[in-house]
Amino acid sequence: MKEAVLIINLGTPDSPKRGDVARYLREFLMDGRVIDIPIVARAILVNGIIAPFRSGQSSKAYKELWTDRGSPLLFHLEDLAEKLAPMLPKNVDLFYAMRYQNPSLDEVLGKIEKKAYSKLTVLPLYPQYASSTTGSTAQRVMEIISKWEVIPSVDFKQHFYQHPAYLKAVTSTARNYDFASFDRVVFSYHGVPVRHIKKSCKVPGCTEEGCKNDFNEARLYCYRAACYETTRGIVKALNIPEDHYEVVFQSRLGKDPWLEPYAEPRIIELAKEGKKRVLVFSPAFVADCLETTIEIGDEYQEVFEENGGEELVLVENLNSRDEWAEALKEILLEQTA
Repeated sequence: MKEAVLIINLGTPDSPKRGDVARYLREFLMDGRVIDIPIVARAILVNGIIAPFRSGQSSKAYKELWTDRGSPLLFHLEDLAEKLAPMLPKNVDLFYAMRYQNPSLDEVLGKIEKKAYSKLTVLPLYPQYASSTTGSTAQRVMEIISKWEVIPSVDFKQHFYQHPAYLKAVTSTARNYDFASFDRVVFSYHGVPVRHIKKSCKVPGCTEEGCKNDFNEARLYCYRAACYETTRGIVKALNIPEDHYEVVFQSRLGKDPWLEPYAEPRIIELAKEGKKRVLVFSPAFVADCLETTIEIGDEYQEVFEENGGEELVLVENLNSRDEWAEALKEILLEQTA
């Protein structure tokens, strides 16, 4: 019987023009799982403050990120799907979409609905579970599918940060680096508000130290714990010494407490401590985007140099590498078996 597989990434504006960026920001930030405050307050914040004022600055950043092929997040997804599709069994059709903007979930799921698939496997391309990414994507997919007349068997792949194929693909991007030539190896993850962790971690009295050091089944969906567990998997595979690396969290928005240590202040501290060369992994992202290419690759490099550092190197992302397509095949075949 025929099956469908849908891989989903977060999203990107249709162009770097300010209007398209503002439209993307509104859709993204009006998601109640992203900014989890009452809808009236959220609407005032997003439509009255963030989108009008931040869209100009974000538009400039997207113009730096944009290429002749458009947004890297989108064209790497297209290239990845082109490589992955022939790897899957002949009875499996592959689709791809974005959680926000285009190709939209409504459009792509609409195509899937028109065919008599016995099963739909959904794989959000976020290695670690977070309510604002994986949770939001799953919720939107279920909202759309719940309105179908015929609902096939639906299987969600919620995270894959522990999967050997994923870890193998990530480490393949870094094996040519001489870690001893860097003064520090930094693992930078996208941050989330601390209140999100308190909602998702099922350990009573969840603490930062517990998430860092005591990974267990109750912390399976704790984003902070998953980030540290991801780091341990990569470090072990690459034989990076325990005293040679650390974890930080980037992209803080607003004044509420987010996961610490914050990335940019820590990068500045490393420079002031005399560190001259720093290597940065970004294991929360599977493709180049604003947060990797611009935030880490440009902005962190700049502040690192301004404070006495010499070179900040960003490890290549998975993008549409052959190793990543092969890893996804293994992850999906487990899910569709």
